[in-house]
Amino acid sequence: MSKVKAGGSSKNVHDSPGQRLGVKRFGGQKVSAGEVIVRQVGETKQAGPGTYMSRNFTIHAKKDGVVGFKQVKTRRFTGKTARRTQVTVE
Repeated sequence: MSKVKAGGSSKNVHDSPGQRLGVKRFGGQKVSAGEVIVRQVGETKQAGPGTYMSRNFTIHAKKDGVVGFKQVKTRRFTGKTARRTQVTVE
């Protein structure tokens, strides 16, 4: 016979830390080559001239300069056009 009452399993106790996503350098700020400008999940913002996107969709500065953001229309796979924010380094 057991002397201890059966212990139930606990649920909903796992928690993961935040991923620290978002814009790291804003429009008008100076950046150096390789610096992270935007951390994102998926391509919510596009890499424009002077920037490149790494394989986890992080946008980096390709050269030294000043960050800029502008709205552009892009064609989706279905043919529909959608507005996206393009990140540039001038």
